Amino acid sequence: MRSLIIVRSEQLAHFYTCPAPCLRVGSSLEGYALYGSSGGRGTIRSAVNSLHSKSNRAEVVINDSSSPAVVDRSNESIKHNIKPASSKWRHNQTLSLKIRKQILKFLDAEKDISVLKGTLKPGDVIHYVFDRDSTMNVSQNLYELLPRTSPLKGKQFPSCAIVGNSGVLLGSGCGPEIDTHSFVIRCNLAPVQEYSQDVGTKTDLVTMNPSVIQRAFEDLVNETWREKLLQRLHSLNGSILWIPAFMAKGGKERVEWVNELILKHRINVRTAYPSLRLLHAVRGYWLTNKVHIKRPTTGLLMYTLATRFCNRIHLYGFWPFPLDQNQQPVKYHYYDSLKYGYTSQASPHTMPLEFKALKTLHQQGALKLTVGECEGDT
Repeated sequence: MRSLIIVRSEQLAHFYTCPAPCLRVGSSLEGYALYGSSGGRGTIRSAVNSLHSKSNRAEVVINDSSSPAVVDRSNESIKHNIKPASSKWRHNQTLSLKIRKQILKFLDAEKDISVLKGTLKPGDVIHYVFDRDSTMNVSQNLYELLPRTSPLKGKQFPSCAIVGNSGVLLGSGCGPEIDTHSFVIRCNLAPVQEYSQDVGTKTDLVTMNPSVIQRAFEDLVNETWREKLLQRLHSLNGSILWIPAFMAKGGKERVEWVNELILKHRINVRTAYPSLRLLHAVRGYWLTNKVHIKRPTTGLLMYTLATRFCNRIHLYGFWPFPLDQNQQPVKYHYYDSLKYGYTSQASPHTMPLEFKALKTLHQQGALKLTVGECEGDT
């Protein structure tokens, strides 16, 4: 049986995957080799060294020749300076292409969006990305649903919408605008029909973290919840369903439930299961650009992937603050009443910091960030 090897530094809380045999560069904080999809490697020494700085220290200012840097690593300080620039947004194609080129040094969305059928077989052993001491065996159902070729092979779209789930979407009227984009990405099986005026209905790719089955579908405890999940899956109607199956051991059973439903009911979706190196390759890219995230959110992952196949990227529903620009309360999700800590140190994500990086890219014209009504520019 084949097994993925994951190597780590004693000084880092996150782990980077590389082809076996793995090579660790240096020791302590000296640096790491991060293997790109092309087989080459790039060091992230600058990112590692920057971890020496204090949490509230001013870091690196943005320059026009590279991708983003964040000036302040403190989540709390970001809250007080969150309004995007008031000037009319213009797409900076030169910067967009430069960012794509830089990201391609770390990963290639066409390849890393999913493990392919030819690379695994039933019974193969996989080490979880986060629970590295735990393993799973590739099931027959998972093997059956692995794509033979990348669902994004050769794809290029004039414009893409990435729709987050913040309650800032409510009342935005962004639905019609979202649906005009060539390719629409949504996160975590969020409902759309009853919110279509604000979020649209078009879906070309939707993510599904295993925890969604627990949180939104009550772990399928009875037939009612199974039927609700089935209806949501049927509504995808040929979309790509992106399931992070290899991240953490707690999700294995839920992934199997979904895989079984897809096969049993012949649901019309194109399944994709991200490569084991994707998440840490994405984090490595942002770290080298002084964005000190703990673990990329689904939204940031989708933006990073989208740079490969989207000429223009528009973000909606990205707002990690409890109040909007007018100091009105904002729901964490537009479709439920869950309450999370936006800046909790216990959280694996650093959402306000991510938002600051995306806001900077908006100001530079690399992406468009819409955080209000769609009738006007952000």
